[in-house]
Amino acid sequence: MKALITGASSGIGYQIALYLDSLGYELILVSRDKIKLQQMQSKLKKEPKIIVADLSSESKVKEVYVLCKNENIDILINNAGFGDFGQFDETDLTKEIEMLDLNIKAVHILTKMFLRDMKKRDFGYILNVASLAAFVPGPLMATYYSTKAYVLRLTTSIYEELRRSHSHVVISCLCPGPVATNFNKVAGVSFSVKPLNSKDVARYAIDNLLKKKLIIIPGVKMKLANFFQRFFSTKMLAKITYHIQKKKRK
Repeated sequence: MKALITGASSGIGYQIALYLDSLGYELILVSRDKIKLQQMQSKLKKEPKIIVADLSSESKVKEVYVLCKNENIDILINNAGFGDFGQFDETDLTKEIEMLDLNIKAVHILTKMFLRDMKKRDFGYILNVASLAAFVPGPLMATYYSTKAYVLRLTTSIYEELRRSHSHVVISCLCPGPVATNFNKVAGVSFSVKPLNSKDVARYAIDNLLKKKLIIIPGVKMKLANFFQRFFSTKMLAKITYHIQKKKRK
């Protein structure tokens, strides 16, 4: 069995790699951080194939597919992504376009291309990493929240298409709340609630992917938060989220 993981050099992607390695999977790890990828090789039971690529570049995304299309990928983990914090009219446009390219375009392209191959084999698993942010408006992190909403809706839409075509391909969406990763450093925020452990999130994600669960939300508190948000109007959710976000400002 073989798995391809993007954003594999840190955080959830790194922990997913360790867990899948412990389960006996051969791994192909993708990140733009060559040094961290090389360091990972010595930590895994089976030496992984590493691909150094910046997936905010469409040509690099397609290059990753070309390099892996004959590998018979059994599990695709679309984990690479980042966020940013600030008023929408004040945040850096160049950084946001890079975020859109990585959080949306790369996920879209890799999902489509590997899904076609998996459907031909009538087997495979795809895990797209979104966020609990996908369910609500995200003032002060508007672009990031919107990218994760796209990932959630894309995944759930494909799920229904697969179900109706009686395909054995599985697609799931991981929607964690705050997780102790490098995310907050890149986004320029500090969490206002205690983050989950990335190792626990990774194991929970893979276990539930293999159980064919569509939407995967780790943590009881986050499950409850997602349940109760449906009782509020969109305007009220925007207000609540704004106040939560303000506490994240470093």
